[in-house]
Amino acid sequence: MPQVSQEVAWFVSAVLVEAALIDGWKLKVPNWLTFHMVLGGLAFATYTGGSAGLLWAFTGAVVGLALLLPLHMIGGMGAGDVKLMAGIGAWMGPSLTLGAFAVSVVVGGLMAIGMVVWSGQFIKHWVQFQAIGHEILTVRNPEKLAATAAARKPTMMLLPYGIPIAVGSIAYFAWIGILV
Repeated sequence: MPQVSQEVAWFVSAVLVEAALIDGWKLKVPNWLTFHMVLGGLAFATYTGGSAGLLWAFTGAVVGLALLLPLHMIGGMGAGDVKLMAGIGAWMGPSLTLGAFAVSVVVGGLMAIGMVVWSGQFIKHWVQFQAIGHEILTVRNPEKLAATAAARKPTMMLLPYGIPIAVGSIAYFAWIGILV
């Protein structure tokens, strides 16, 4: 496994801040950012590590993609968030991507809870949460789940997930000591 430099970690962190700002503003992480992030990570890894570097970056991108793709397929997350995590994987490799994902999930959960508390509509959100969980366990058809999620979207408070991805990933990078 190639070692990720501080410079790469800072660069990825800067791109994540940009993605979070755009997602918070437009509720979308744009393709121009995510595609360049993925392709740049693959190219940089190839340049610095040859075919082994390319394999490492490609594996990281696939891990990042695989972690969020199931949620996207059932309508629970935008494609930009999925590609953003793939971009993290292309630059940071598979193991750091897993760690960044784990912390991002915790951050996203805490942010969602904070949004519910802020809204003061506990019962409404608890009922929606139960309905979504029941649908995921019983429907089993990703297309039907995505259609149901799309129909429900106008009534829901949305969390631009690029923000928890950025906060969680950067916090993880700092915690493990590569942002010093």
